[in-house]
Amino acid sequence: MPDTPAAANATVALRLAEAFARHGVSVTFGQSLPSAFHLAAPHVGIDQKVYRQENAGGAMADGYARVSRKVGVVTAQNGPAATLLVPPLAEALKASVPVLALVQEVTRDAFDRNAFQELDHLRMFEPVAKWVRRLDRADRLDDYVDMAFTAAASGRPGPAVLLVPADLLTEAAPPASSLLRSRSLNLGRIPLDRCVADPAAVAAAAEALAAARRPLVVAGGGVHLSGAAPELAALQEAAHLPVGTTVMGKGAVDEGHPLSLGVVGYVMGLGARAHALRPMVEGADLVLLVGNRTNQNGTDSWKLFGPETRFIHLDADPMEVGRNYEAQHRLVGDAKLTLAALATAMRDQDLRMRAAARTAVEREIAAAVAGWRDTIAGVTTGDAGPCRPERVMAELDRLLAPDDIVVADASYASIWVANYLTAKRAGQRFLTPRGIAGLGWGLPMAIGARIAADEAGSGARVVCLCGDGGFAHSWAELETLRRLELPVTLLVLNNGILGYQKHAEEVRFGEHTKAVNFAAVDHAAIARACGVEGVTVADGAGIAPALRAALDARRPVLLDLMTDPDAKPPISAFAGHYPEPF
Repeated sequence: MPDTPAAANATVALRLAEAFARHGVSVTFGQSLPSAFHLAAPHVGIDQKVYRQENAGGAMADGYARVSRKVGVVTAQNGPAATLLVPPLAEALKASVPVLALVQEVTRDAFDRNAFQELDHLRMFEPVAKWVRRLDRADRLDDYVDMAFTAAASGRPGPAVLLVPADLLTEAAPPASSLLRSRSLNLGRIPLDRCVADPAAVAAAAEALAAARRPLVVAGGGVHLSGAAPELAALQEAAHLPVGTTVMGKGAVDEGHPLSLGVVGYVMGLGARAHALRPMVEGADLVLLVGNRTNQNGTDSWKLFGPETRFIHLDADPMEVGRNYEAQHRLVGDAKLTLAALATAMRDQDLRMRAAARTAVEREIAAAVAGWRDTIAGVTTGDAGPCRPERVMAELDRLLAPDDIVVADASYASIWVANYLTAKRAGQRFLTPRGIAGLGWGLPMAIGARIAADEAGSGARVVCLCGDGGFAHSWAELETLRRLELPVTLLVLNNGILGYQKHAEEVRFGEHTKAVNFAAVDHAAIARACGVEGVTVADGAGIAPALRAALDARRPVLLDLMTDPDAKPPISAFAGHYPEPF
């Protein structure tokens, strides 16, 4: 690496890199431009991880941010490259993931003159970002960088976009002004600020929970954003509260705990872990929603709770509290601090009724989980081909350690992970693109997660589950995986169809479009062509040994699992439309 340029020769690009480093940035996901920034960044210890396509780079920054709890940085040039950042930034906005996009603009003298690849990036990014600004003056650099990181990491986290003209980056850095003070704060971690909900509201919520006859907690992804899993676990145990999670909230509690339901929402059909627990959810008289957007999937199209259910809603975003279900108790604040305050307030309540009811609740949950295991026994043990996804998940669940990280692509992959893998301890170990659920983000998110885990010195293994439809969106990143020498185990459920689209069309219309069928593709051969080990698994008997070998390899391995096209995850809306395999 070249020596750091002398102060007299420092450019705005170097000052920008220094400002990013101050906020804890050690990795950027970037391709060629802005070249001036990428050439300066190594001088301050920032490594460039090069993607093949910008939308994949955005997903890498997303996966990195979720695991590292730092602001993930992705870069792109103006024009078509910038447009490809719109989908991953939309995911980050809806899923509350702190991502910063650094986008090169045309030079200032060419602005608004139909310069090559010029677009109105301000208007393009406004719908998918919390904050968008163009930096036109070098003496405002620290102001704008600090605002960008503050926007990404504060309140409800999300994406920020900083636009920088190409010619500004190559300007000589201005001398320190008497009006400017040097800055030293790191604003690049989440949550940047924590505030606790109104103590009076917390006390009222504690009183309501103690008096409820059938209380329930439903935890969403906000628990992970806040790092509130320990506080939720303490509340679950001390107040004897059953806890379910959304798909994004999976891992908010240990699913081996006797008061843990598993994932609830639109994935509670026959074959779901929580299938027999739907009456417990529907019959709850009081539900504590934590970091939960009450979105369509998490509430089974807003049909999950009974008409008499009342709600306590805890979220950092006041606009989400009571958004779809009127909250009798509004707890606006950080989940970690507010859950701790709620647990303290619960100690002042009479919890004898909760303690007395605990044994019966635990028995109901245990019976439901045991019944689920009996129901799925056939499809999780069969040796004949083609592979059943349930068998793949059961074998993977046996091999995973509590700290291992699993990343799922959108569509069926996320649902198989939600229902058939066990959160063996609380914490964010399951990453799913559930903000807008775009296909193709599994592999790049896994790359970002792997880089974050390596940076933290974690020995966790990273597994990525994709369908063949979603994987087709990101084949090119196999080369990235190989080039960066990242040990990711990639599982492709190859059923030759767009499964969710086909089955949903059949349920709704009684037929499906021709778009759902693919020609046969040898994904193992594609992997080998990119220098990644590729293995084809044709039947159930081959799943366990192939998985074990791939996980033990500690290098990138792709398993092309020839999967039964009739296999469907337990989506509630599919009930009664297809014969069950159980």
